[in-house]
Amino acid sequence: MKKILFTLMLGVLLYRPSYADEELELLSDEMLFSGTSEETDTEPTSDNSEKTGLFGFISNFFSGSDDSIDTAEKSTKETFLEKSERLALQGDIEAQMNLAYMYLYGINGADTDYAKSVKYYTMAAEQNNPIALNNLGSLYFNGIGVKKDIHQALELFQKSAELGNENASINLAFIYLSGGKKDAMRNQKAVDLLQKAQEKSHIAQFMLGYAYYKGFVVPQDYEKAFSLIEKSARNDSNIDEAQLVLALMYRRGLGTVQNYQKAVEAYRSSVSQGNMEAIMALAEIYAKGKICPRNLVLAHALWNIAASRGVDNAAIMRDELVTKAKMNLEMLTKAQSIAQEYKAAPSELTNYIRQTYGTDIRSYIDNNMPLPQPVKK
Repeated sequence: MKKILFTLMLGVLLYRPSYADEELELLSDEMLFSGTSEETDTEPTSDNSEKTGLFGFISNFFSGSDDSIDTAEKSTKETFLEKSERLALQGDIEAQMNLAYMYLYGINGADTDYAKSVKYYTMAAEQNNPIALNNLGSLYFNGIGVKKDIHQALELFQKSAELGNENASINLAFIYLSGGKKDAMRNQKAVDLLQKAQEKSHIAQFMLGYAYYKGFVVPQDYEKAFSLIEKSARNDSNIDEAQLVLALMYRRGLGTVQNYQKAVEAYRSSVSQGNMEAIMALAEIYAKGKICPRNLVLAHALWNIAASRGVDNAAIMRDELVTKAKMNLEMLTKAQSIAQEYKAAPSELTNYIRQTYGTDIRSYIDNNMPLPQPVKK
């Protein structure tokens, strides 16, 4: 299953960074699909910024470098690597975490050495550092620098979660939901972990909100669902799936008053991040013109975008629109130009989720929902 493949990536389980409060620009209809995203350097660096590299998102817990040593003194004083190794052996957690990161990525004078990364994460984990416990669990889970040991990984995640690491709680929750079979005990554990992490994690907020939306483990409660999902959809979190579900709730008046304008705004936010389900839904809305003014050009552009990415029936819907609505050449040219210029601009958190857990994290809950019971006659 693709979810499991995503889960097996190291990026799944390593501590994620804090996310910048970036606000997506609300575009006019004509420019709705021309969002751009800046290219970022994805190679690990020696500064304090947190990058996406070979291992996906990881808290580098990196507090210094050779730059902190005066050039004139480098010939006579120990390097940052040497100093860190000396301090690490004396029990300094910060030095241990620095070294684990340095050897994981091969930076700041350290060659890539996964075994040494495991060694130093282990030192910090033995001192109950929650980040080290979580990251070491990821290495065991994926067999990086150490023999793969799922049981050991789960123990480390559990200990990290008990120490308050919300990332370990989320990792455990997704693992429980990835069991491949409907298991009430595993589902309950997953929701309990999401409850524990939701105050600090937008991912947990959304997943817990979706659990209330569906009535998964917890009683169905649209008001609680709306509150949590709205938080995970707003600008400081920008989860594309949260924006999609929020649009559905505004459209149907679930947990909030029915509001077509806000529904369309939420769809558009999700569309700007490249969510294909939102793209298909908004295309239909523009084509029918029932909850917002009809816009054949944008409907065609959206279906054209989805078709170019292989979405089922998108090309059929696009071509049928041309015939049924009798779109002229000027309209077609404008629509095609908009589609050509479209560039998805997913938020940092949306990117993290896609790289780590997959493009449809709702399915973790949907696939574990109990089957409807047959009606007794």
